[in-house]
Amino acid sequence: MIAPETSESFFSHLIELRTRLLRALIAVGVVFVCLFPFASDLYALLAHPLLVVLPKGGQMIATDVTTPFFVPMKVAMMAAFMVALPYVLYQIWAFIAPGLYAHERRLIAPLVAASTFLFLCGMAFAYFLVLPVVFGFVTSVAPQGVAVMTDINKYLDFVLTLFVAFGITFEVPVVVVVLVRMGMVSVEKLREIRSYVVVGAFVIGAIFTPPDVVSQIMLAVPLWLLYELGIVVASIMVKKAAEPEPDYQPLSDAEMERELDAIEQKQGETKD
Repeated sequence: MIAPETSESFFSHLIELRTRLLRALIAVGVVFVCLFPFASDLYALLAHPLLVVLPKGGQMIATDVTTPFFVPMKVAMMAAFMVALPYVLYQIWAFIAPGLYAHERRLIAPLVAASTFLFLCGMAFAYFLVLPVVFGFVTSVAPQGVAVMTDINKYLDFVLTLFVAFGITFEVPVVVVVLVRMGMVSVEKLREIRSYVVVGAFVIGAIFTPPDVVSQIMLAVPLWLLYELGIVVASIMVKKAAEPEPDYQPLSDAEMERELDAIEQKQGETKD
């Protein structure tokens, strides 16, 4: 049989988890309600990199009956989640932090913050730099007489794929640091496989980007540079962890007597 204390602890954790999840969902829902009236404007902002490079008279189309309603709503939901992400992460942290040791909390909190920041940086990099280049290339190679009219739902899927690809790419420093910190790989080994990582970065760039050299390079080069950044950060952490702590020197007999005399003197002054 399960001890009553264990059962109560289990159910209390479930109640705590439910409360944290409800708070996170409510936060996302509240932000979504606030953003929903601007859903069309948000989609227009998301589609801006393509709209500015379309030929004169070019436009986007909706091939399904409900697409003009549901696609902007998806964008508003995505924006609401990104806006509420700090609060959602706080709820997750508040749930797991009590069960962690102090040194684990010191490690995980910066990693979560760095992961979130780097993922957002990856999305911003894709939006401001990669998408204009990709769409400029696609529209420039369209055969004469072919009108470039992209379906808004397929455009959203394409953009989200690039956002996820570049967001994950920018997580490379965190992955490197975690692998070194857990002792799964050494910094020296990471330096040895650098050439393979460079080749792998260009392979990944060829898979997740359109078939033009510029966009492939724009994914592969940041992936390689972020790998190097992860090695630098991991090296610094390893050096700090390897620094010897100062040896403990016990008090001598004379020092111990002086400390005891000082304590007795303070106690005497307190009684007086």
